[in-house]
Amino acid sequence: MDVDSRPERFFLVNVTRLVKCIDDEASTEVLYWMPEDGRPEKVGQYQDVHGMRIDPSKVVGAKVFRPWGWRGSLLVAEEVKEALVRSGASGLVFQDVTGPG
Repeated sequence: MDVDSRPERFFLVNVTRLVKCIDDEASTEVLYWMPEDGRPEKVGQYQDVHGMRIDPSKVVGAKVFRPWGWRGSLLVAEEVKEALVRSGASGLVFQDVTGPG
């Protein structure tokens, strides 16, 4: 897309694929909404995820996706990351979510 006040081009990505892949045990801390939190519509859902780790066996073939239950993160395969870096894309922060934390 073009932004009138900027000379460079911008690209938007609407990622709708959700993959249930968060590894609760390997992540640093995973908190769930509980009945006592007073949000009955959220009970059983993720409230917070620290030091997220995913189970790579659950994302086979997925290149760009969001982890189910934690839509604040956008996950990309290593090859997508490398292509974005090569393209000079700015404003991106990458953090490993596989392997040891």
